[in-house]
Amino acid sequence: MAANQDSERLKREAARRALDLVEPGMRLGLGTGTTARHFVDLLGEKVAQGLKVRCVATSEATLAQAKGLNIPMTTLDDMPELDLTVDGADEVDPELRLIKGGGGALLREKIVAAASLSMAVIADASKAVARLGAFPLPVEVVPFGLVSTRRHIEKALEGLGAPGELVLRGGPKPFVTDGGHFILDCRLGAIADPERLAAALSVIPGVVEHGLFIGYARVAFIAGADAVRTLGRL
Repeated sequence: MAANQDSERLKREAARRALDLVEPGMRLGLGTGTTARHFVDLLGEKVAQGLKVRCVATSEATLAQAKGLNIPMTTLDDMPELDLTVDGADEVDPELRLIKGGGGALLREKIVAAASLSMAVIADASKAVARLGAFPLPVEVVPFGLVSTRRHIEKALEGLGAPGELVLRGGPKPFVTDGGHFILDCRLGAIADPERLAAALSVIPGVVEHGLFIGYARVAFIAGADAVRTLGRL
């Protein structure tokens, strides 16, 4: 219990640092996951104190949380360009490449990140890695033709010299994303060339999106036991 409380404290400290980037009138993207929840909570406190912002959520869960805190929400259809997105990550490397999607919202997270002028990542120190891949890479796929799509992904991984186990999230009762898709978690151990892997996955029919976020994050706030360190800058 104490370890979990300490982890949550670190996540909140990282979220608090990201909140310092928010200025009145900003258009914000709100991430999904345990760390992003802290940012939404803290943002809600600022809104209650009079901060004026407009926000887009990356998942139905985040939307419900934000509405519960009376944070003004809209959609990318009504506000297609954002100033800043704040989101967590399952892994972040020294070049600010990310693995995301542990919470199952990678498609909407990437759409929102792509609509943003800047992206800030918030995480505890356990998410900072020298090389991506220890965390299983989520690949969002359409249910139709799942076995065929899976085989194509396996061949692509083998062609890159990175074979791994692909696990359907949820097993017999598959996890279904907000977009109505399934997720294959690719247990690779390590990813030698994230850019090549991202390109290979993106061209496979049936793959909707993958959890490699490359070129999106501009800054990351990593909360350690003693301090919050910053990678990159806006």
